[in-house]
Amino acid sequence: MHKKLLLSCLLPFSFTLVFAQNSKKPAPKAATAITTTTTDKRPAKLRSSWSIFLSDTLPKNEVVKLLDSALIVRDEKNIKYPVVSFAFTYEKHEPYLNDTTGHVGIYKDYTGDNFKSASLSPLWSSSLKNSLESGDVLYFDDIIIKYTGDKLYKAPPIKINIK
Repeated sequence: MHKKLLLSCLLPFSFTLVFAQNSKKPAPKAATAITTTTTDKRPAKLRSSWSIFLSDTLPKNEVVKLLDSALIVRDEKNIKYPVVSFAFTYEKHEPYLNDTTGHVGIYKDYTGDNFKSASLSPLWSSSLKNSLESGDVLYFDDIIIKYTGDKLYKAPPIKINIK
């Protein structure tokens, strides 16, 4: 009886010792070496701005002054990176009278273009100076920067609301 009791107590304990010794974890030094090498190759956190403004709500007269300005992308260390290209979209709000309800509604018209430089073309700039109104929105999306060598990275988008 004592033998059976002793075996029943020691048998589960011996299995846990055997399985605990076989399950070894990888060395943490190898994992940290991998993560540091991949983060060294990527740029630090990027932020995009149009002149000195991040995504913001700006008055119309301030936006008209900015239309000839270039997009600027910086990292956490305030290092500037050249903008290679970006996609621009202009959201124009126009009021209209709904014939069936008799209520005034807002029609949104989207126009845009892709640019292979850091700023809007003179044609777009002059056109926007004449047509900007309160409530319109300017989107700068798909901002591509040249990092080091031949590496290209995508920077965060900018959204400018006009008040």
